[in-house]
Amino acid sequence: MPQDGSTQQPRHAAVVFNPVKVDEQALRTVVNDAAQRAGWADSRWYVTSEEDPGTGQAKQAVEDGAGVVLAAGGDGTIRAVAEGLRGTDVPISLLPSGTGNLLARNMKLTLDRLEESVETAFTGTDRRIDLGVVEMERPGGERETHAFLVMAGLGLDAAMIANTDPGLKKRVGWLAYVGGIARSLGGKNYIRLRFRLDDEPARNLRVNTILIGNCGLLTGNILLLPDAAVDDGVFDIVALRPEGFFGWIQILVKVVWENGVLRRSSLGRKILANTKEVRTLRYLRGRQIVIRPDDPRPVQLDGDTFGHVVRLRARVEELALAVRIPREEADELPASDKAKAEEPVPA
Repeated sequence: MPQDGSTQQPRHAAVVFNPVKVDEQALRTVVNDAAQRAGWADSRWYVTSEEDPGTGQAKQAVEDGAGVVLAAGGDGTIRAVAEGLRGTDVPISLLPSGTGNLLARNMKLTLDRLEESVETAFTGTDRRIDLGVVEMERPGGERETHAFLVMAGLGLDAAMIANTDPGLKKRVGWLAYVGGIARSLGGKNYIRLRFRLDDEPARNLRVNTILIGNCGLLTGNILLLPDAAVDDGVFDIVALRPEGFFGWIQILVKVVWENGVLRRSSLGRKILANTKEVRTLRYLRGRQIVIRPDDPRPVQLDGDTFGHVVRLRARVEELALAVRIPREEADELPASDKAKAEEPVPA
């Protein structure tokens, strides 16, 4: 007890959960047991809705004094909760569910052991990562701002997600996207756009999709952006611009074989050093990109569609989010070379 005679209230956790994706009763049992072992007060519970998938609930949890916010749901729930915690010191703890779990995969966190994930929320340490912030302008002039953790996309990939059957996705996971791809490839599937990267001059580009990545690993263990790191302060950006069937084959070989296989060995990396880049993929890096498509185009954030835009500005907010990770993994931090170089040297 403090010397002034006042009593210090024990910390409490907040749980923001998607009732469609999680077993609430089972989750409550695990959380209550972990909180009791850690000496924390009773956790407070906030349910998401279609109108608010987690952002407002996370902000309320911060106002209510939560020491950590457990986000229980799919990638959409994780993204929304992170948006609500943006710029605060309250960490997010991931309780992955659903088909993607992309941030957890990119950070190599536990995916299928609920007890371990919950235990980390109460006993782990914090790691700060970058957030992507997107300012969108709608065809009618309305403006919205949202955050993303993994990847934002404009063009074919957003159309693919919009054309994916939600019921099928729930049953078969990422394989459901195959049907979405097939329905999206018909007709005019390329776009012309004008973009400006950081302080460089504006340029024109013809693409099928442009992807802005804070992380590089996608659903199905596909490594699209092999140099991306969650704490390096920059986006890794790729423009996909295949010409016909063989263009898509080139992309497949690049992503699956070169990124997924060759980069994993020293010999493979030597081979890649002498390999020419294919024209179907164009890689860029920067802290901010402004994109103006030729006409209104669909956009997606972390696998969820966000309607059509006529202008999009994406910028990095460096280390804007704290993520709770297992304490035994603290020695592996930070991930990026830039963050390692800036890490203070012990006295």
